[in-house]
Amino acid sequence: MRALSRLPLCGLAGVAAALAAPNPGLAQTASVAPAAVPGQSGGLVRENAGTPRASTPAATPSGIPDKPEVINVRLDQARAGLQPSLGAETYRLTRSALSTLPQGDNVPLNQALLQAPGVAQDSYGQIHVRGDHNEIQFRIDGVQLPEGLAVFGQSLQTRFAHDLSLTTGALPAQFGFLQAAVINIDTKTGRTDPGAELSVYGGARDYFQPSFAYGVSSGKWDLFATGDVLHSRVGIENPTSNFNAIHDLSNQYHGLAKLSYTADANTRVSLIAGISNAEYQIPNNPEQVPTLGLSYNGITNYNSADLTEHQKEITDFAILSLQKSIGALDLQSSLFTRYSSLHYSPDFVGDLLFDGISQTAARSVMSSGSQTDAAWYVSNTHTIRFGEQVFAERTISKVDSLVSPQIGLGDDGDPLYGDQPIGLHEGTGKTGMVYGVYLQDEWRILPSLTINYGARFDGVSEFVSATQFSPRVNVVWRPTRTTTLHAGYSRYFTPPPFEEVTNNSIAFFQGTSAASEVTQNDKVQPERDHYFDAGIDQIVLPGLHVSLDGYYKQATNLIDEGQFGAPIILSAFNYAKGQVHGYEASVTYDHGPVSLYANLAWSRAIGKRITSSQFDFSADDLAYISNRWVHLDHDQRWTGSGGAAYSFFYGSTHPLRASADLVVGSGLRADGDVPNGRALPGYYVVNFSLVQTLKHMIGRGTELRLDVLNLLDRRYIIRDGTGIGVGAPQYGLRRSILVGIAQKF
Repeated sequence: MRALSRLPLCGLAGVAAALAAPNPGLAQTASVAPAAVPGQSGGLVRENAGTPRASTPAATPSGIPDKPEVINVRLDQARAGLQPSLGAETYRLTRSALSTLPQGDNVPLNQALLQAPGVAQDSYGQIHVRGDHNEIQFRIDGVQLPEGLAVFGQSLQTRFAHDLSLTTGALPAQFGFLQAAVINIDTKTGRTDPGAELSVYGGARDYFQPSFAYGVSSGKWDLFATGDVLHSRVGIENPTSNFNAIHDLSNQYHGLAKLSYTADANTRVSLIAGISNAEYQIPNNPEQVPTLGLSYNGITNYNSADLTEHQKEITDFAILSLQKSIGALDLQSSLFTRYSSLHYSPDFVGDLLFDGISQTAARSVMSSGSQTDAAWYVSNTHTIRFGEQVFAERTISKVDSLVSPQIGLGDDGDPLYGDQPIGLHEGTGKTGMVYGVYLQDEWRILPSLTINYGARFDGVSEFVSATQFSPRVNVVWRPTRTTTLHAGYSRYFTPPPFEEVTNNSIAFFQGTSAASEVTQNDKVQPERDHYFDAGIDQIVLPGLHVSLDGYYKQATNLIDEGQFGAPIILSAFNYAKGQVHGYEASVTYDHGPVSLYANLAWSRAIGKRITSSQFDFSADDLAYISNRWVHLDHDQRWTGSGGAAYSFFYGSTHPLRASADLVVGSGLRADGDVPNGRALPGYYVVNFSLVQTLKHMIGRGTELRLDVLNLLDRRYIIRDGTGIGVGAPQYGLRRSILVGIAQKF
């Protein structure tokens, strides 16, 4: 945690110093405000909206030796220049910031991202950015990964990252498909994180997490590898406010390796491979009673505290990239693949009695594709960027269901069911593709005025086929060296999440206890948006920054997601119309051993008329929403975050760092008199950390860590089990004390 200090020069920290003066023919007109220098305590850096991260090609600067470490820094700068924010809002967690967060590298990725403005937490590790559901894309070294199936787990880990960024707002044309936010992980390398590190971390609720990391760089080769094992009894949020959940064991395994080869001063090849394997017990909500009146071989009652449900989630991915600089042209071209699977094992008796169906459900998606991004530095005033993305995907779903057959009607007209369940099997498979190309021009009209304009063409051919041409434009004006204003418009096209589209045969379950009240199941359509954003950033004093930003999104076929039934598999659906708008404010201060930041955001997200996957909803809800606006289930009016860090014995060989962060929420939605008609109670959570570093005790240093999560032991509810697409209640983690030791060699 550190203050959300801004870096108006949206580039890699330290690159300018490492490379000296860039090519004078192309760099002198860069309109860059004075860079704010982050303090040594580390923290969340807010980059200045609209400033290009790199505005010169990666040609070898004169007077600098052609050494591998210098070449790689220059190539890192060139890669960053392929995808600058150019009018969007970017928040960056640097390496020092990540290590300062409570839990450090052990912090789940979603918890780290909650420190950025406009990010709200949800159950199952989900986050929402600016009122959207899961329309968030994840990139590794600038390469977008296809969506996966993980619901509970974080298949990408904070420990993979040398630094981490979140970009939102009116995005430039290079960002497609998922556009609520772009989360990019710049991976560690043997050059940036050399040597070996062994760590053991654990504490409350059997939390135990050993990990390792190793980085080495020699000549043209660079290798980094890291992995961890996590055993915990807090795998999923507790469905009650009790200190410990019932049946909540989780075992998880994560790993990543990156191998790079720098062929020459302008060429680099890299291979990244990652794995995530996680098993979860589904926690139980005690004292629940079956209400459907079903019988399983004569059993009509069941203790909900004894349910034994499990879910397994696997994700594997690989990325092969070629990066090349040819004169005034920089490019990166990548091939990638990602396999993701989810398997739910039910409690056969309990699930049938409580839900009317017991399902062994397995779903997988295999995605492969390519991505190419290029920047052509035409002149002092024009930089042309262009590229392509193609995802080819195959999803498979297999479900074995146990249901009770309908045997007649009672005197009141309600169905009667037999007590001898029957089994049904259903399997489906589908192959599809999403694709996109873009072209844009960064035009520096004046030293203080830049316009970035361009367009994308995107298409999808999966359960539905559709295309869209999407113009985008951002204007950035810097009237003074301390003031930056920006405004932008982006047209968005979001394909339906292929792995979350339900393709069930509704008639398959008619005449059973799993019959749907509604039998309509229209296909999920792509979302089409008009997105507007404007804001101002002001450097008040050196190290002190204030920013304000506002946004508005008008959506057609707004995509939302929900959990329907016992298997924790998200299913997508559309609202015919959607509106999302909000405001964000942030203040940051970072100087020497002191770092402070605070963020506050207000948002409103509404939708009207459900137009797909109608069978997942009741007839009453569909009728109400058909001609009325309702809050989206993830709509949260106020969110906030803040943090402070101070380093004692600053600059010594044994610094002691104390830090704390804060997350505030006004509460997600729940059913009231109408669907999603009320907000859950607001809450706040404080986390605290003490880290003692001993730089010369053993090897390259030892780090001792004490973390207290939910320091004040606040009881707060995330979900109460009601709302559109909400399956079960979840409460936030109670106070947890964790300790760790990390040894570097």
